[in-house]
Amino acid sequence: MDEKTIGVLGGGQLGRMLALEARRMGYRLVQWTGGDQSGAERLADEVIYGAFDDETALASFLDQVDVVTVEFENIPKELIETIANDKPIFPRAEAIAVCQDRELEKNFLKAHEIPTTPFRIVESAAELDQALSELSGDVIVKTARDGYDGKGQLALPIENRPSSEEAWKHFEGRRAIVEKKVDLTGEISVMVVRGQDGEVVSYDPAENEHRNHILHLSIVPARLPESALQEAQEIARKVAEKLEYVGVIGVEFFINQDGQLLVNEMAPRPHNSGHHTLDACLTSQFEQQLRAVVGLPLGSTELMKPVVMWNLLGDLWKSANEQPDWSPVLSTAGARLHLYGKQSAKSQRKMGHVTICADSVEEALSKTLRCISSY
Repeated sequence: MDEKTIGVLGGGQLGRMLALEARRMGYRLVQWTGGDQSGAERLADEVIYGAFDDETALASFLDQVDVVTVEFENIPKELIETIANDKPIFPRAEAIAVCQDRELEKNFLKAHEIPTTPFRIVESAAELDQALSELSGDVIVKTARDGYDGKGQLALPIENRPSSEEAWKHFEGRRAIVEKKVDLTGEISVMVVRGQDGEVVSYDPAENEHRNHILHLSIVPARLPESALQEAQEIARKVAEKLEYVGVIGVEFFINQDGQLLVNEMAPRPHNSGHHTLDACLTSQFEQQLRAVVGLPLGSTELMKPVVMWNLLGDLWKSANEQPDWSPVLSTAGARLHLYGKQSAKSQRKMGHVTICADSVEEALSKTLRCISSY
């Protein structure tokens, strides 16, 4: 196994967990945070804090790394292309570009006949008005770029809907996607990994519950018919192959009232709904990312035990710097606490997660709900 230095663009909790795996596997890791304080800084071998348009930071980064990956997708496209001209970057720049722009993402899915919600692309109040007339019923308007965890979105129900001119004030000067709102029976996600040699493996789909557009719980295995789970994995594999992707990608699905799977969005990196793999699978999504990036064979995705992952948000904290009492979690058999080392807690900020493994999904969920009720 060659000793390499891995460069990571971004410095949040995903970079922290990647750094933990890199240390275990003997790799050096250089984290370029883009100017933010980093949850990974105590684990990376080197941290670069300059902004992503800082030429000095870019030169220092390129001088130290052998191969590059991303910790989140909203990296300037120009920077990714510049790095790709000098160092191998996985996933490739074109794949990241598709996943960081909802317009490109929707058109990619449509071009490859991958099911998604009915949508229109708009860039003016007049085009929004036309889209509303074509997509009957409730819709959601989303910025084409830079939206996550419900940010950059505006719900427009059919009842008491503002005028198109009024609604468009939220998106003035930008392009947006108008999606028909789906009457959901559930949401799932599939983490799929593709290696440099084209090998593709996928994890068991996770059944996801959200609160305020932020992931609350992931339940694995998902409580759905086997045929639906297999179809989700097949679609996720198709996404990775058509993107010529290398690394871990999260594919999120809506399930409508007819049981149809609709791809909601793709994340070109390890994903929140894959954190359970750290404790419940033979190979975690972060180890898989490292394996793919450095060209190693991919690991087994086998689920060792049913598991529930609970996201810990800053709202649980007693104050910005005072953690809750974790005794209810730590005294629960099968529970593992993961904290991200962030300096202060804020409302809706992801501060950590808990995984609870058990002999059945029902037992894992019961234990998780008991822990949640303690806070």
